[in-house]
Amino acid sequence: MGTKSSVEQLNSFLRGEMSAVETYQMALDKLDDISTTRDELLVNLKSHQDRVMMLQEAVIAAGGKPATSSGPWGVFAKAVEGGAKVLGDKATIAALEEGEDHGLKDYKQDIDQLDPNTRSIVANQLLPLQKQTHDRLSAIKHRM
Repeated sequence: MGTKSSVEQLNSFLRGEMSAVETYQMALDKLDDISTTRDELLVNLKSHQDRVMMLQEAVIAAGGKPATSSGPWGVFAKAVEGGAKVLGDKATIAALEEGEDHGLKDYKQDIDQLDPNTRSIVANQLLPLQKQTHDRLSAIKHRM
């Protein structure tokens, strides 16, 4: 069983991952169908979807109830959607990268608030996956 603070922190991570899924889905809807970055963004989307499932399971294992929506994180998703409509692919990628930066910072900054079992899940599974999606998006941005 995790601590109350671990459940709260895992749910915060979960809301962030749910927002990432929403944001990637919106971004993919806005990108040109022939965009060369589409496949890479789909890989990142799948990674975030997998993390949503992992976090839901971790919250349940820690004795909590998983968050059911992105909550305030959804505002970021809406901002990306608006920017993509107006500014195009480069702005969309830049906004996604900002989200990846924020996610990476959250995992690193808040990992110490977790009990040892949930800290291990974050350190050994979630954080490395977040680093991969972050690095992939950073590489896309630098190619544009």
